[in-house]
Amino acid sequence: MTPIYNEEIVIEKLHNPDTMRDAFGQVVEHYGERIYWQIRKMVVSHEDADDLLQNTFLKAWNNIDLFRGEAKLSTWLYRIAVNETITFLNKERQRNNISIDSDDTFLLNNIESDPWFDGDELQQRLQHAIALLPEKQRLVFNMRYFDEMKYEEISEILGTSVGALKASYHHAAKKVEEYLLSHN
Repeated sequence: MTPIYNEEIVIEKLHNPDTMRDAFGQVVEHYGERIYWQIRKMVVSHEDADDLLQNTFLKAWNNIDLFRGEAKLSTWLYRIAVNETITFLNKERQRNNISIDSDDTFLLNNIESDPWFDGDELQQRLQHAIALLPEKQRLVFNMRYFDEMKYEEISEILGTSVGALKASYHHAAKKVEEYLLSHN
């Protein structure tokens, strides 16, 4: 039976060289799936998401001594994952000669060709609508709509005010709704 995850105890163990490896394993087990899906919603491809998840945990492991507990561990991990994902998307845009200000329609090809995507037509249209959002709106929409995060938590992860996040989410939701209504 898996022990109950207690963040305070895990953080204590992370700062002890004798227990940090086991504690980090608990962190990966506890947050891995949630962070994977956050990344996956941004990059669409299973393989890319899997690679970025590994990069996220590798970066967290290599910098665990920098974690001071001022924010929640989940916030710190999400911030690393978001930064890794944004870096990856910027490299993909560069590789595809796409302006940073353009939408990420190159992701649409990933949706259609991804053997791991098992959504129906409506799910595919929703993913298309989300891929057309600007990066920041897409991040906020995914965190709020799919992960049901509170604006305060998103604010800590993205370093943006709650008011700006609410506006981003409102605009994103409106764009998604308009896309879905116009592509019946």
